[in-house]
Amino acid sequence: MNEPKKPPKRPPGTCIPWDEKVKELPPITGDKELVKRVWEEIDGMAYVYIWQILLSF
Repeated sequence: MNEPKKPPKRPPGTCIPWDEKVKELPPITGDKELVKRVWEEIDGMAYVYIWQILLSF
């Protein structure tokens, strides 16, 4: 009955991790680190927004 806890599939504070999203995108020809940083910032804001909506109602 006491099963060990599995580690979360996603890092805390993310909706769609960069490692998953980059597989869906066409090849990046520009600054890959810039694209990654922007994606992680937007994804983090989406995570906070979702939690705000859940806690507000």
